[in-house]
Amino acid sequence: MRPLDTLPKAHLHLHFTGSMRHATLLDLAQAHGIDLPPALHEDWPPTLSGADEKGWFRFQRLYDTARAVLRTEADVRRLVREAAEDDAADGARWTEIQVDPSGYGALFGGITAFTDLVLDAVREAEARTGLRMGVVIAANRTRHPLDARTLARLAAQYAGRGVVGFGLSNDERRGDTEDFAPAFRIAAEAGLAAMPHGGELRGPEHVTACLDHLHPQRLGHGVRAAEDPRLLERIVRDGVALEVCPASNVALGVYATVEEVPVRDLLDAGATVALGADDPLLFGTRLAGQYALLRAAQDFSDGELADLAAGSWRASLAPRDLVDTALADVGSWAASDVGGWAR
Repeated sequence: MRPLDTLPKAHLHLHFTGSMRHATLLDLAQAHGIDLPPALHEDWPPTLSGADEKGWFRFQRLYDTARAVLRTEADVRRLVREAAEDDAADGARWTEIQVDPSGYGALFGGITAFTDLVLDAVREAEARTGLRMGVVIAANRTRHPLDARTLARLAAQYAGRGVVGFGLSNDERRGDTEDFAPAFRIAAEAGLAAMPHGGELRGPEHVTACLDHLHPQRLGHGVRAAEDPRLLERIVRDGVALEVCPASNVALGVYATVEEVPVRDLLDAGATVALGADDPLLFGTRLAGQYALLRAAQDFSDGELADLAAGSWRASLAPRDLVDTALADVGSWAASDVGGWAR
């Protein structure tokens, strides 16, 4: 089997705080005098569930606790640098990191100042690692849709200057998806791609709502579209890519095992699938680990894994020259003599 860390990948589903190394969480918590719950310390990675609001609340509380250790500019720069280092080590050449500035603005001088900091940290990380990066500004669907419009306007100001897309995250069972349509129109008018979460905690009906009202180029997760063949046909016809995160699907109880995550069903229908790590800090598995899970649990061949990597590039917002070079290198990886690859 070819080493997965040499397969060129684009990482399209990675949350900001969730990208943090566990060791960094412990280090920053100690430095800032923050007591962590056992689930983020000795019992890590935590036992999670998203099956009901109580389970999601626990997940979100752990995420918020982790976010609280980011107190200084140096902390933010360290997080971005280490996320880039980890993705580069996993074979990524392009990463789109998703952040909701409203969750950090109060501590960092406002949402504009925080966005400036993140983009500067991204430029530093690119220079140090060689990994290319884009930023996705994401609204929180548990907050008022007017907040999403504010973030969409913020994202629009940075279109072409590091921000590549606009998202919508958090518990998809909260809020009315159509109420966020004005925010997505603002982002679209600025030329930003739409990539809301949908089709993980809720089923095909929510995927349909996202398609009808938010007009996405990609869907965060989207795996439950596999439950509705006609909907899946629409996704393929409209060219909507799906950011599938097997480890988080299982950790949150969407599926009981990795074997049940319907990656093959999506691919067999013709959908473009890009594997993502979502929140490695809480789920314990990074980008290359998603490919390893499918290799081990679903018997994906190296050729099929290469096809997934190619799908990630086709769905990415990376510069065209980077995409073309990476796709050629994906083909070389798949065609190579296994014995010729060294770790």
